[in-house]
Amino acid sequence: NHLGWLEILVPVIGALIVGFMARYGSDKIRGHGIPEALESILINGSKIEPKVALLKPISSAISIGSGGPFGAEGPIIMTGGAVGSMIAQFFHLSSAERKTLLAAGAAGGMTAVFGTPVAAVLLAVEVMLFEWKPRSLIPVALASATSALFRYYLVSPTLLFPVPPHVSFIGPVALIACVLVGIIAGVASMLLTMAVYASEDAFHHLPIHWMWWPAIGGVVIGIGGLIFPQALGVGYDVIGMLLKGNIPLKVIIGILIVKSIIWSFSLGSGTSGGIVAPILMIGGALGGVEAIFLPNEGAGFWALISMAAVMGGTMRAPLTGILFALEVTHDVNSLLPLLIAVAISYTFSVLFMRRSILTEKVSRRGYHLSSEYATDPLEIIFVREVMRTNVVALSSSLSPKALAQALHDSLQNHKVQHLYPILNATKQLVGVVTRRDLQVLAQEHHIENENLKLDDVLHTEPVVAYADEPLRTVVYRMADTGYTRFPVVERENPRHLVGIVSLQDLLKARSRNLDEERRRERVLHLHLFFPGRGHEPQALTTKEEIDRDLIKERE
Repeated sequence: NHLGWLEILVPVIGALIVGFMARYGSDKIRGHGIPEALESILINGSKIEPKVALLKPISSAISIGSGGPFGAEGPIIMTGGAVGSMIAQFFHLSSAERKTLLAAGAAGGMTAVFGTPVAAVLLAVEVMLFEWKPRSLIPVALASATSALFRYYLVSPTLLFPVPPHVSFIGPVALIACVLVGIIAGVASMLLTMAVYASEDAFHHLPIHWMWWPAIGGVVIGIGGLIFPQALGVGYDVIGMLLKGNIPLKVIIGILIVKSIIWSFSLGSGTSGGIVAPILMIGGALGGVEAIFLPNEGAGFWALISMAAVMGGTMRAPLTGILFALEVTHDVNSLLPLLIAVAISYTFSVLFMRRSILTEKVSRRGYHLSSEYATDPLEIIFVREVMRTNVVALSSSLSPKALAQALHDSLQNHKVQHLYPILNATKQLVGVVTRRDLQVLAQEHHIENENLKLDDVLHTEPVVAYADEPLRTVVYRMADTGYTRFPVVERENPRHLVGIVSLQDLLKARSRNLDEERRRERVLHLHLFFPGRGHEPQALTTKEEIDRDLIKERE
């Protein structure tokens, strides 16, 4: 405040430099970094330009150093991801392997800032990797652990936000209050996300190049800093005071209002800076206000709970929010309240927000991200469960003329096949022939050639599927070969035909999965426990029974 009104010019000058770097250096340095990392994973094969690793930390340092209300974690995550991607590009690696190294670099960067290795791994899993597999989880965990080791010796061995000890069990009334905190945090998450992207939409309507947008955001930062200086910068010291509970109420309210306004407006302008520290600061201030009317559970307790809940709801990363709060404070006694509040906030976010603050920008560029983790039904359903066993198999010694009659008979019986297994005299599979092959034979008038046998036109080395393998393996095989139908054989005897599996059969697995989610049935009934009371409930009609009745009516 020593500069007076000239203070407004400081963030404006910093924003002008950032805008210049983004336009003439790389536009990937705009924003808080995580959506840009996601975009690189989705559309660019996890390849990030090396210059991003240099320009992103410099631009963020200028933005934060000139008063920007941002954190360093988002840019560090992007920078770490860029370094990981750059290292991967020096080696002969696949896109999936580059993605793992990118996420490993990002997790290492977050750990270096906050000293939260477990939360960093969870953030990589929940937000960036889109999978939970050993091939990706182990490298990310090792990178995060290595970063934590170096941070201990090179940065600081102490906690980032030490808090006073809290009781091990806060009681049922306070636990119910955690539900209220979660709801309020969910509302705050929605409002913050809406504010950021409403600001971004407003900037898109301006008749000037986006290079100048950060300067306009810098004006708002300068005015906000002139009114309330505590809202500027990273704010780790303010977060620490909120968690210790030694900050006046008027300061808390000022943080809640001014920080939210200048952060959402300036972030929407496209400048460079992180979102985690501002979210923690706003969430902590919200908890400080809630502490006025909630049960007294110790200094900074509700600030901690609200901070994690806002983080989990805004980023749609509930596990990250919980573990992050535990790691930066080591307050294990807060685990149950954190679990309740973050779960409620996350639920509110899922129900009332289409996307998170991280994925909204990616979605606006035409890429949808799902943060739901579930077992692929193709992984747990096997070929033997969906294959067709009522198959027309042809003899290898059958002449084309006899074949034409056999096909005519099969059509009369409404058994249309597109792939025909060919068996020898001992009923062993010797090859396959497609319906298209047979049509070509007919068009070339080979039907009249009695000397022509199926042995002359069949595919003697067909691609097969095994009855005991999961459908996902078959899907990959179809993608590799371009074929959509395979004969199914036994693994012990690859010449013993047991059926045919096609792409249509694989869709049955998806249909079965949808049916399991939609169909409801009552398994146990009260009359089992109270015989003689009430009427026997009618069994629910399943989809298969309805289809069977419709077929009977048509016949």
